[in-house]
Amino acid sequence: MVHLQNISYIHPNKDMLFQDIHFTLNKQEKIALIGQNGVGKSTLLQIIAGLLPLSSGTLFLEEKPYYVPQQFAAYSGQTVAQVLGIADMREALQRILAGEVAPELYDQLNDRWDIEEASLEALAEWDLILSDLDQPFDLLSGGEKVKVFLAGIRVHQPALLLLDEPSNHLDRPAREKLMTLLENTRASLLLVSHDRELLDRIPLTAEMSSQGMQRFGGNYSFYTAQKDLERNALEQQVLAKEKALRKAKDKEREANERQQKLNARGKGKQEKAGVARIMMNTLRNQAEGSSAKLKAVHQEKITGVRQDLQQLRASRSDLEQMKVGFAQSNTHQGKKLLEATALNYRYGDRPLWEEGLSFALYHGDRMAIQGRNGAGKTTLIQLILGKIPPSEGELKDNPFQAIYVDQDYSLMQSNQSVYEMAASFNQSALQEHELKIRLNRFLFAKESWDQSCLSLSGGEKMRLLLCCLHIASQAPDLIILDEPTNNLDIPNMEILTEALLGFQGTLLVVSHDARFLEEIGVNRTLFIK
Repeated sequence: MVHLQNISYIHPNKDMLFQDIHFTLNKQEKIALIGQNGVGKSTLLQIIAGLLPLSSGTLFLEEKPYYVPQQFAAYSGQTVAQVLGIADMREALQRILAGEVAPELYDQLNDRWDIEEASLEALAEWDLILSDLDQPFDLLSGGEKVKVFLAGIRVHQPALLLLDEPSNHLDRPAREKLMTLLENTRASLLLVSHDRELLDRIPLTAEMSSQGMQRFGGNYSFYTAQKDLERNALEQQVLAKEKALRKAKDKEREANERQQKLNARGKGKQEKAGVARIMMNTLRNQAEGSSAKLKAVHQEKITGVRQDLQQLRASRSDLEQMKVGFAQSNTHQGKKLLEATALNYRYGDRPLWEEGLSFALYHGDRMAIQGRNGAGKTTLIQLILGKIPPSEGELKDNPFQAIYVDQDYSLMQSNQSVYEMAASFNQSALQEHELKIRLNRFLFAKESWDQSCLSLSGGEKMRLLLCCLHIASQAPDLIILDEPTNNLDIPNMEILTEALLGFQGTLLVVSHDARFLEEIGVNRTLFIK
Protein backbone atom coordinates (compact mmCIF):
# COMPACT_ATOMS: atom_id res chain seq x y z
CA MET A 1 0.00 0.00 0.00
CA VAL A 2 2.77 2.45 1.04
CA HIS A 3 6.48 1.73 0.70
CA LEU A 4 9.23 4.20 1.61
CA GLN A 5 12.82 3.29 0.84
CA ASN A 6 15.82 5.29 2.03
CA ILE A 7 13.93 8.60 1.95
CA SER A 8 15.17 11.93 3.25
CA TYR A 9 13.83 15.46 3.47
CA ILE A 10 15.86 18.67 3.51
CA HIS A 11 14.23 21.99 4.43
CA PRO A 12 14.45 24.83 1.89
CA ASN A 13 17.06 26.43 4.19
CA LYS A 14 19.21 23.28 3.60
CA ASP A 15 18.71 21.86 7.12
CA MET A 16 18.28 18.08 7.15
CA LEU A 17 15.00 17.05 8.84
CA PHE A 18 15.36 13.28 8.46
CA GLN A 19 17.20 10.77 6.32
CA ASP A 20 17.44 7.02 5.60
CA ILE A 21 13.81 6.35 6.52
CA HIS A 22 12.49 2.91 5.56
CA PHE A 23 8.81 2.15 6.16
CA THR A 24 6.03 -0.06 4.80
CA LEU A 25 2.27 0.14 5.39
CA ASN A 26 0.51 -2.95 4.11
CA LYS A 27 -3.07 -3.29 2.87
CA GLN A 28 -5.66 -2.79 5.67
CA GLU A 29 -2.85 -2.30 8.17
CA LYS A 30 -3.35 0.38 10.86
CA ILE A 31 -0.27 2.02 12.35
CA ALA A 32 0.07 4.85 14.86
CA LEU A 33 3.17 6.95 14.15
CA ILE A 34 4.68 8.54 17.26
CA GLY A 35 7.83 10.52 18.04
CA GLN A 36 8.99 13.77 19.57
CA ASN A 37 7.97 17.16 18.20
CA GLY A 38 10.21 18.22 15.33
CA VAL A 39 11.29 14.74 14.25
CA GLY A 40 9.31 15.04 10.99
CA LYS A 41 6.07 13.05 11.45
CA SER A 42 3.78 15.66 9.88
CA THR A 43 6.26 16.27 7.08
CA LEU A 44 6.34 12.53 6.36
CA LEU A 45 2.53 12.46 6.05
CA GLN A 46 2.62 15.45 3.70
CA ILE A 47 5.21 13.69 1.53
CA ILE A 48 3.03 10.57 1.29
CA ALA A 49 0.00 12.80 0.56
CA GLY A 50 1.92 14.40 -2.32
CA LEU A 51 2.03 17.86 -0.76
CA LEU A 52 5.81 17.98 -0.28
CA PRO A 53 8.59 16.59 -2.49
CA LEU A 54 11.12 13.99 -1.41
CA SER A 55 14.71 15.19 -1.21
CA SER A 56 15.93 11.67 -1.98
CA GLY A 57 14.74 8.08 -1.87
CA THR A 58 11.75 6.22 -3.28
CA LEU A 59 8.02 6.45 -2.48
CA PHE A 60 5.60 3.84 -3.86
CA LEU A 61 1.81 4.13 -3.43
CA GLU A 62 -0.85 1.64 -4.54
CA GLU A 63 -3.77 3.93 -3.70
CA LYS A 64 -4.47 7.65 -3.66
CA PRO A 65 -4.30 8.77 0.00
CA TYR A 66 -6.94 10.82 1.83
CA TYR A 67 -5.21 13.32 4.09
CA VAL A 68 -6.58 15.00 7.23
CA PRO A 69 -4.18 17.85 8.12
CA GLN A 70 -3.29 19.25 11.52
CA GLN A 71 -3.06 22.87 10.32
CA PHE A 72 -5.64 24.58 8.09
CA ALA A 73 -3.87 27.73 6.87
CA ALA A 74 -3.45 26.23 3.38
CA TYR A 75 -7.25 26.01 3.01
CA SER A 76 -7.93 29.66 3.84
CA GLY A 77 -10.22 31.29 1.27
CA GLN A 78 -11.77 28.00 0.18
CA THR A 79 -15.37 26.86 0.53
CA VAL A 80 -16.49 23.78 2.44
CA ALA A 81 -17.14 22.05 -0.91
CA GLN A 82 -13.58 22.79 -2.08
CA VAL A 83 -12.08 21.47 1.16
CA LEU A 84 -14.25 18.34 0.87
CA GLY A 85 -12.89 17.84 -2.66
CA ILE A 86 -16.31 17.84 -4.33
CA ALA A 87 -16.40 21.29 -5.95
CA ASP A 88 -15.57 19.95 -9.42
CA MET A 89 -18.21 17.22 -9.17
CA ARG A 90 -20.84 19.73 -8.05
CA GLU A 91 -19.98 22.04 -10.93
CA ALA A 92 -20.17 19.16 -13.42
CA LEU A 93 -23.54 18.10 -12.00
CA GLN A 94 -24.93 21.63 -12.24
CA ARG A 95 -23.77 21.98 -15.85
CA ILE A 96 -25.26 18.61 -16.80
CA LEU A 97 -28.57 19.54 -15.17
CA ALA A 98 -28.44 22.80 -17.12
CA GLY A 99 -28.38 20.79 -20.36
CA GLU A 100 -24.67 20.38 -21.19
CA VAL A 101 -23.71 16.93 -22.50
CA ALA A 102 -19.89 17.12 -22.84
CA PRO A 103 -18.35 13.66 -22.04
CA GLU A 104 -15.72 15.18 -19.77
CA LEU A 105 -18.48 16.45 -17.46
CA TYR A 106 -19.78 12.89 -16.98
CA ASP A 107 -16.21 11.69 -16.35
CA GLN A 108 -15.78 14.41 -13.77
CA LEU A 109 -19.07 13.53 -12.04
CA ASN A 110 -18.14 9.83 -12.03
CA ASP A 111 -21.77 8.75 -11.43
CA ARG A 112 -21.93 10.70 -8.14
CA TRP A 113 -25.40 12.08 -8.84
CA ASP A 114 -26.08 12.26 -5.12
CA ILE A 115 -22.85 14.10 -4.24
CA GLU A 116 -24.64 17.12 -2.70
CA GLU A 117 -26.96 15.05 -0.48
CA ALA A 118 -24.22 12.58 0.45
CA SER A 119 -21.92 15.40 1.53
CA LEU A 120 -24.54 17.11 3.67
CA GLU A 121 -25.43 13.77 5.29
CA ALA A 122 -21.75 13.05 6.02
CA LEU A 123 -21.36 16.48 7.66
CA ALA A 124 -24.55 15.98 9.70
CA GLU A 125 -23.14 12.67 10.93
CA TRP A 126 -20.48 14.78 12.66
CA ASP A 127 -23.14 17.15 14.06
CA LEU A 128 -22.17 19.78 11.50
CA ILE A 129 -25.41 21.08 10.00
CA LEU A 130 -24.75 23.28 6.99
CA SER A 131 -27.35 24.66 4.60
CA ASP A 132 -24.79 25.68 2.00
CA LEU A 133 -21.67 23.81 0.91
CA ASP A 134 -20.36 27.09 -0.53
CA GLN A 135 -19.98 28.45 3.01
CA PRO A 136 -16.47 29.84 3.63
CA PHE A 137 -14.29 27.30 5.45
CA ASP A 138 -12.66 30.15 7.40
CA LEU A 139 -15.90 30.83 9.30
CA LEU A 140 -15.81 27.41 11.01
CA SER A 141 -14.26 26.75 14.42
CA GLY A 142 -11.20 24.53 14.82
CA GLY A 143 -13.32 21.52 15.78
CA GLU A 144 -15.73 22.10 12.87
CA LYS A 145 -12.84 22.27 10.40
CA VAL A 146 -11.59 18.88 11.57
CA LYS A 147 -15.12 17.48 11.19
CA VAL A 148 -15.28 18.64 7.54
CA PHE A 149 -12.21 16.55 6.76
CA LEU A 150 -13.52 13.59 8.75
CA ALA A 151 -16.85 13.81 6.88
CA GLY A 152 -14.84 13.53 3.67
CA ILE A 153 -13.87 9.97 4.63
CA ARG A 154 -17.50 8.88 4.20
CA VAL A 155 -17.90 10.94 1.03
CA HIS A 156 -14.83 9.50 -0.75
CA GLN A 157 -14.49 6.03 0.88
CA PRO A 158 -10.67 6.06 0.47
CA ALA A 159 -8.54 2.91 0.75
CA LEU A 160 -5.65 4.80 2.37
CA LEU A 161 -6.04 7.25 5.27
CA LEU A 162 -3.38 9.69 6.52
CA LEU A 163 -4.51 11.48 9.70
CA ASP A 164 -2.43 14.16 11.45
CA GLU A 165 -3.63 14.86 15.03
CA PRO A 166 -7.32 14.37 14.11
CA SER A 167 -8.59 14.52 17.69
CA ASN A 168 -7.25 18.05 18.26
CA HIS A 169 -10.12 20.49 18.90
CA LEU A 170 -12.74 17.72 19.01
CA ASP A 171 -15.16 17.50 21.93
CA ARG A 172 -15.70 14.23 23.79
CA PRO A 173 -18.60 12.85 21.66
CA ALA A 174 -16.68 13.59 18.46
CA ARG A 175 -13.58 11.87 19.85
CA GLU A 176 -15.61 8.77 20.62
CA LYS A 177 -17.03 8.82 17.08
CA LEU A 178 -13.52 9.19 15.62
CA MET A 179 -12.23 6.21 17.62
CA THR A 180 -15.15 4.06 16.47
CA LEU A 181 -14.54 5.11 12.85
CA LEU A 182 -10.86 4.18 12.95
CA GLU A 183 -11.56 0.86 14.67
CA ASN A 184 -14.15 -0.14 12.06
CA THR A 185 -12.63 1.19 8.85
CA ARG A 186 -11.22 -1.31 6.35
CA ALA A 187 -8.87 1.31 4.93
CA SER A 188 -5.13 1.25 5.52
CA LEU A 189 -4.32 3.85 8.15
CA LEU A 190 -1.30 5.89 9.19
CA LEU A 191 -2.14 8.06 12.19
CA VAL A 192 -0.04 10.76 13.86
CA SER A 193 -1.41 11.61 17.30
CA HIS A 194 -0.49 12.36 20.91
CA ASP A 195 -3.95 11.27 22.12
CA ARG A 196 -3.02 8.17 24.12
CA GLU A 197 -6.60 6.93 24.33
CA LEU A 198 -6.84 7.09 20.54
CA LEU A 199 -3.40 5.53 20.10
CA ASP A 200 -4.48 2.53 22.16
CA ARG A 201 -7.24 1.81 19.62
CA ILE A 202 -4.65 1.39 16.83
CA PRO A 203 -3.21 -2.16 16.72
CA LEU A 204 0.35 -1.30 15.61
CA THR A 205 2.84 1.42 16.56
CA ALA A 206 5.87 2.89 14.80
CA GLU A 207 8.31 5.30 16.44
CA MET A 208 10.10 7.91 14.34
CA SER A 209 13.33 9.28 15.77
CA SER A 210 16.70 10.63 14.68
CA GLN A 211 17.81 6.98 14.39
CA GLY A 212 15.08 6.20 11.84
CA MET A 213 11.83 4.24 12.07
CA GLN A 214 11.17 1.36 14.49
CA ARG A 215 8.01 -0.77 14.43
CA PHE A 216 6.38 -2.34 17.48
CA GLY A 217 3.96 -5.27 17.30
CA GLY A 218 1.21 -3.76 19.42
CA ASN A 219 -0.74 -0.66 20.42
CA TYR A 220 0.55 2.30 22.43
CA SER A 221 0.27 0.50 25.79
CA PHE A 222 2.36 -2.34 24.35
CA TYR A 223 4.88 0.22 23.08
CA THR A 224 5.16 1.92 26.48
CA ALA A 225 5.64 -1.46 28.18
CA GLN A 226 8.52 -2.22 25.80
CA LYS A 227 10.00 1.23 26.40
CA ASP A 228 9.75 0.69 30.18
CA LEU A 229 11.76 -2.50 29.81
CA GLU A 230 14.38 -0.59 27.80
CA ARG A 231 14.38 2.23 30.35
CA ASN A 232 14.80 -0.17 33.27
CA ALA A 233 17.65 -1.91 31.47
CA LEU A 234 19.24 1.48 30.80
CA GLU A 235 18.89 2.43 34.47
CA GLN A 236 20.58 -0.80 35.49
CA GLN A 237 23.40 -0.04 33.06
CA VAL A 238 23.78 3.45 34.55
CA LEU A 239 23.91 2.02 38.08
CA ALA A 240 26.44 -0.62 37.00
CA LYS A 241 28.66 1.99 35.33
CA GLU A 242 28.44 4.28 38.37
CA LYS A 243 29.53 1.34 40.52
CA ALA A 244 32.34 0.52 38.09
CA LEU A 245 33.50 4.15 38.17
CA ARG A 246 33.61 4.17 41.98
CA LYS A 247 35.47 0.85 41.96
CA ALA A 248 37.99 2.10 39.38
CA LYS A 249 38.66 5.22 41.47
CA ASP A 250 39.09 3.09 44.60
CA LYS A 251 41.56 0.83 42.81
CA GLU A 252 43.48 3.83 41.53
CA ARG A 253 43.75 5.24 45.05
CA GLU A 254 44.78 1.87 46.53
CA ALA A 255 47.38 1.36 43.79
CA ASN A 256 48.81 4.84 44.34
CA GLU A 257 49.02 4.29 48.09
CA ARG A 258 50.67 0.91 47.60
CA GLN A 259 53.18 2.34 45.11
CA GLN A 260 53.99 5.23 47.46
CA LYS A 261 54.67 2.77 50.30
CA LEU A 262 56.90 0.64 48.08
CA ASN A 263 58.79 3.71 46.91
CA ALA A 264 59.26 4.96 50.48
CA ARG A 265 60.39 1.51 51.71
CA GLY A 266 62.81 1.18 48.80
CA LYS A 267 64.29 4.59 49.44
CA GLY A 268 64.84 3.77 53.12
CA LYS A 269 66.65 0.53 52.29
CA GLN A 270 68.83 2.27 49.72
CA GLU A 271 69.89 4.95 52.22
CA LYS A 272 70.78 2.33 54.83
CA ALA A 273 72.78 0.41 52.27
CA GLY A 274 74.76 3.54 51.35
CA VAL A 275 73.76 3.60 47.69
CA ALA A 276 75.50 6.41 45.76
CA ARG A 277 73.52 9.65 45.18
CA ILE A 278 73.63 9.26 41.37
CA MET A 279 72.19 5.75 41.66
CA MET A 280 69.57 7.03 44.12
CA ASN A 281 68.41 9.59 41.54
CA THR A 282 68.20 6.91 38.86
CA LEU A 283 66.15 4.62 41.13
CA ARG A 284 63.91 7.55 42.13
CA ASN A 285 63.25 8.38 38.46
CA GLN A 286 62.42 4.74 37.76
CA ALA A 287 59.97 4.70 40.68
CA GLU A 288 58.33 7.90 39.48
CA GLY A 289 58.08 6.44 35.97
CA SER A 290 56.41 3.31 37.32
CA SER A 291 53.96 5.44 39.32
CA ALA A 292 53.17 7.56 36.25
CA LYS A 293 52.57 4.46 34.09
CA LEU A 294 50.35 2.98 36.77
CA LYS A 295 48.41 6.24 37.07
CA ALA A 296 48.00 6.46 33.27
CA VAL A 297 46.57 2.91 33.14
CA HIS A 298 44.01 3.68 35.83
CA GLN A 299 43.15 7.08 34.34
CA GLU A 300 42.52 5.46 30.95
CA LYS A 301 40.15 2.96 32.54
CA ILE A 302 38.38 5.69 34.56
CA THR A 303 38.03 7.90 31.47
CA GLY A 304 36.53 5.02 29.50
CA VAL A 305 34.00 4.21 32.25
CA ARG A 306 33.15 7.90 32.67
CA GLN A 307 32.51 8.31 28.92
CA ASP A 308 30.26 5.23 28.89
CA LEU A 309 28.37 6.65 31.86
CA GLN A 310 27.90 10.04 30.17
CA GLN A 311 26.52 8.34 27.05
CA LEU A 312 24.10 6.27 29.11
CA ARG A 313 22.91 9.31 31.08
CA ALA A 314 22.42 11.24 27.82
CA SER A 315 20.14 8.42 26.63
CA ARG A 316 17.70 9.08 29.45
CA SER A 317 14.45 10.83 28.54
CA ASP A 318 13.90 14.56 29.09
CA LEU A 319 11.47 13.75 31.90
CA GLU A 320 14.11 11.73 33.77
CA GLN A 321 16.70 14.50 33.38
CA MET A 322 14.39 17.31 34.52
CA LYS A 323 13.43 18.01 38.10
CA VAL A 324 10.35 20.22 38.27
CA GLY A 325 9.29 21.94 41.47
CA PHE A 326 6.96 24.78 42.39
CA ALA A 327 7.28 27.31 45.18
CA GLN A 328 4.43 27.25 47.67
CA SER A 329 1.41 29.56 47.43
CA ASN A 330 0.55 31.77 50.39
CA THR A 331 -3.13 30.76 50.20
CA HIS A 332 -4.32 28.22 52.78
CA GLN A 333 -5.89 24.93 51.70
CA GLY A 334 -9.69 25.04 51.34
CA LYS A 335 -10.00 28.83 50.98
CA LYS A 336 -12.89 29.78 48.68
CA LEU A 337 -11.38 31.53 45.65
CA LEU A 338 -14.63 32.30 43.85
CA GLU A 339 -18.34 31.52 43.77
CA ALA A 340 -20.68 31.82 40.78
CA THR A 341 -24.45 32.06 41.13
CA ALA A 342 -26.70 31.78 38.03
CA LEU A 343 -23.79 33.15 35.98
CA ASN A 344 -24.48 33.84 32.29
CA TYR A 345 -23.19 35.85 29.35
CA ARG A 346 -25.20 37.20 26.42
CA TYR A 347 -24.24 37.50 22.80
CA GLY A 348 -26.77 40.07 21.68
CA ASP A 349 -30.14 39.00 23.07
CA ARG A 350 -29.20 35.32 23.35
CA PRO A 351 -27.83 33.90 26.62
CA LEU A 352 -24.87 31.58 26.13
CA TRP A 353 -26.16 28.94 28.56
CA GLU A 354 -29.76 27.76 28.91
CA GLU A 355 -29.36 27.79 32.67
CA GLY A 356 -26.98 30.05 34.52
CA LEU A 357 -23.89 28.39 35.98
CA SER A 358 -23.59 27.99 39.75
CA PHE A 359 -20.42 26.61 41.32
CA ALA A 360 -17.65 27.39 43.81
CA LEU A 361 -13.88 26.94 43.48
CA TYR A 362 -11.68 26.29 46.52
CA HIS A 363 -7.91 26.41 46.93
CA GLY A 364 -6.52 22.95 46.19
CA ASP A 365 -9.36 21.97 43.83
CA ARG A 366 -8.54 20.29 40.53
CA MET A 367 -11.56 21.00 38.35
CA ALA A 368 -12.17 20.15 34.69
CA ILE A 369 -14.50 22.24 32.53
CA GLN A 370 -16.13 20.09 29.86
CA GLY A 371 -18.74 20.58 27.18
CA ARG A 372 -19.28 20.31 23.45
CA ASN A 373 -17.42 22.52 20.97
CA GLY A 374 -18.92 26.02 21.16
CA ALA A 375 -20.49 25.50 24.61
CA GLY A 376 -18.70 28.56 26.02
CA LYS A 377 -15.78 27.07 27.98
CA THR A 378 -13.34 29.81 26.95
CA THR A 379 -15.98 32.48 27.67
CA LEU A 380 -16.32 31.09 31.20
CA ILE A 381 -12.56 31.39 31.66
CA GLN A 382 -12.69 35.04 30.54
CA LEU A 383 -15.45 35.66 33.12
CA ILE A 384 -13.42 34.01 35.89
CA LEU A 385 -10.36 36.09 35.01
CA GLY A 386 -12.44 39.29 34.99
CA LYS A 387 -11.70 39.97 31.32
CA ILE A 388 -15.41 40.38 30.56
CA PRO A 389 -18.32 41.20 32.91
CA PRO A 390 -21.20 38.76 33.41
CA SER A 391 -24.49 39.64 31.73
CA GLU A 392 -26.52 37.85 34.38
CA GLY A 393 -25.97 36.34 37.80
CA GLU A 394 -23.13 37.01 40.20
CA LEU A 395 -19.46 36.10 40.44
CA LYS A 396 -17.86 36.72 43.84
CA ASP A 397 -14.14 36.21 44.26
CA ASN A 398 -11.45 36.68 46.87
CA PRO A 399 -8.17 38.21 45.70
CA PHE A 400 -5.97 35.54 44.14
CA GLN A 401 -3.08 35.31 41.72
CA ALA A 402 -3.85 33.39 38.51
CA ILE A 403 -1.94 32.35 35.41
CA TYR A 404 -3.87 31.54 32.23
CA VAL A 405 -2.27 29.11 29.79
CA ASP A 406 -4.03 28.66 26.44
CA GLN A 407 -3.30 25.88 23.96
CA ASP A 408 -0.76 28.02 22.10
CA TYR A 409 1.09 29.04 25.29
CA SER A 410 0.57 32.67 24.27
CA LEU A 411 2.03 33.77 27.61
CA MET A 412 5.42 32.81 26.15
CA GLN A 413 4.80 34.50 22.78
CA SER A 414 6.71 37.75 23.00
CA ASN A 415 9.65 39.47 21.43
CA GLN A 416 11.71 38.67 24.51
CA SER A 417 14.49 36.12 24.35
CA VAL A 418 14.36 32.89 26.33
CA TYR A 419 16.71 34.34 28.95
CA GLU A 420 14.80 37.66 29.15
CA MET A 421 11.52 35.80 29.69
CA ALA A 422 13.06 33.74 32.50
CA ALA A 423 14.53 36.89 34.07
CA SER A 424 11.10 38.58 34.05
CA PHE A 425 9.90 35.98 36.59
CA ASN A 426 12.96 36.47 38.83
CA GLN A 427 11.22 37.98 41.85
CA SER A 428 13.79 36.73 44.38
CA ALA A 429 16.84 38.35 42.73
CA LEU A 430 18.60 35.15 41.68
CA GLN A 431 22.07 35.70 40.21
CA GLU A 432 22.55 35.41 36.44
CA HIS A 433 24.38 32.09 36.72
CA GLU A 434 21.52 30.70 38.84
CA LEU A 435 18.98 31.61 36.16
CA LYS A 436 21.11 29.90 33.54
CA ILE A 437 21.41 26.78 35.70
CA ARG A 438 17.60 26.61 35.84
CA LEU A 439 17.29 27.12 32.09
CA ASN A 440 19.71 24.24 31.57
CA ARG A 441 17.66 22.10 33.95
CA PHE A 442 14.63 22.69 31.74
CA LEU A 443 16.61 21.67 28.64
CA PHE A 444 17.43 25.17 27.36
CA ALA A 445 21.11 25.01 26.44
CA LYS A 446 23.35 28.06 26.11
CA GLU A 447 22.75 28.41 22.35
CA SER A 448 18.99 28.87 22.94
CA TRP A 449 19.19 31.66 25.55
CA ASP A 450 19.12 34.44 22.92
CA GLN A 451 16.40 32.72 20.86
CA SER A 452 13.11 34.62 20.53
CA CYS A 453 10.15 33.11 22.40
CA LEU A 454 8.13 33.55 19.20
CA SER A 455 10.20 30.87 17.47
CA LEU A 456 9.71 28.18 20.14
CA SER A 457 7.66 25.05 19.53
CA GLY A 458 4.64 24.21 21.67
CA GLY A 459 6.69 21.87 23.85
CA GLU A 460 9.47 24.43 24.27
CA LYS A 461 6.98 27.15 25.28
CA MET A 462 5.50 24.78 27.85
CA ARG A 463 8.93 23.96 29.31
CA LEU A 464 9.88 27.65 29.42
CA LEU A 465 6.63 28.42 31.25
CA LEU A 466 7.38 25.70 33.81
CA CYS A 467 10.91 27.06 34.17
CA CYS A 468 9.55 30.58 34.77
CA LEU A 469 7.10 29.32 37.40
CA HIS A 470 9.98 27.42 39.00
CA ILE A 471 12.04 30.64 39.11
CA ALA A 472 9.20 32.70 40.61
CA SER A 473 9.50 33.07 44.36
CA GLN A 474 5.78 32.42 44.84
CA ALA A 475 3.55 30.01 42.97
CA PRO A 476 0.20 31.30 41.62
CA ASP A 477 -2.95 30.42 43.55
CA LEU A 478 -4.69 29.30 40.35
CA ILE A 479 -3.43 27.88 37.06
CA ILE A 480 -6.01 27.81 34.27
CA LEU A 481 -5.17 25.51 31.37
CA ASP A 482 -7.17 25.71 28.10
CA GLU A 483 -6.53 22.57 26.01
CA PRO A 484 -2.88 22.49 27.14
CA THR A 485 -1.99 19.20 25.41
CA ASN A 486 -3.16 20.04 21.87
CA ASN A 487 0.29 21.08 20.61
CA LEU A 488 2.44 18.81 22.78
CA ASP A 489 4.04 15.50 21.93
CA ILE A 490 3.81 12.67 24.45
CA PRO A 491 7.21 13.27 26.16
CA ASN A 492 6.27 16.92 26.77
CA MET A 493 2.82 15.87 27.99
CA GLU A 494 4.58 13.66 30.55
CA ILE A 495 6.75 16.59 31.64
CA LEU A 496 3.65 18.78 32.07
CA THR A 497 1.83 16.03 33.97
CA GLU A 498 4.76 15.53 36.33
CA ALA A 499 4.95 19.29 36.98
CA LEU A 500 1.24 19.68 37.68
CA LEU A 501 1.31 16.77 40.13
CA GLY A 502 3.81 18.80 42.16
CA PHE A 503 1.66 21.96 42.11
CA GLN A 504 -0.15 22.51 45.44
CA GLY A 505 -2.50 25.27 44.26
CA THR A 506 -5.77 25.19 42.32
CA LEU A 507 -6.11 23.81 38.79
CA LEU A 508 -8.88 24.67 36.35
CA VAL A 509 -8.51 22.65 33.15
CA VAL A 510 -10.37 22.66 29.84
CA SER A 511 -9.50 19.39 28.11
CA HIS A 512 -11.17 16.49 26.32
CA ASP A 513 -8.19 14.22 27.02
CA ALA A 514 -9.60 11.84 29.64
CA ARG A 515 -6.26 10.20 30.40
CA PHE A 516 -4.49 13.52 30.96
CA LEU A 517 -7.25 14.66 33.34
CA GLU A 518 -6.99 11.42 35.28
CA GLU A 519 -3.20 11.59 35.51
CA ILE A 520 -3.12 15.17 36.88
CA GLY A 521 -5.61 14.20 39.58
CA VAL A 522 -8.75 16.08 38.50
CA ASN A 523 -11.36 15.46 41.20
CA ARG A 524 -14.24 17.69 40.08
CA THR A 525 -15.91 18.34 36.73
CA LEU A 526 -18.12 21.24 35.66
CA PHE A 527 -20.24 20.23 32.65
CA ILE A 528 -21.46 23.08 30.45
CA LYS A 529 -24.49 22.48 28.24
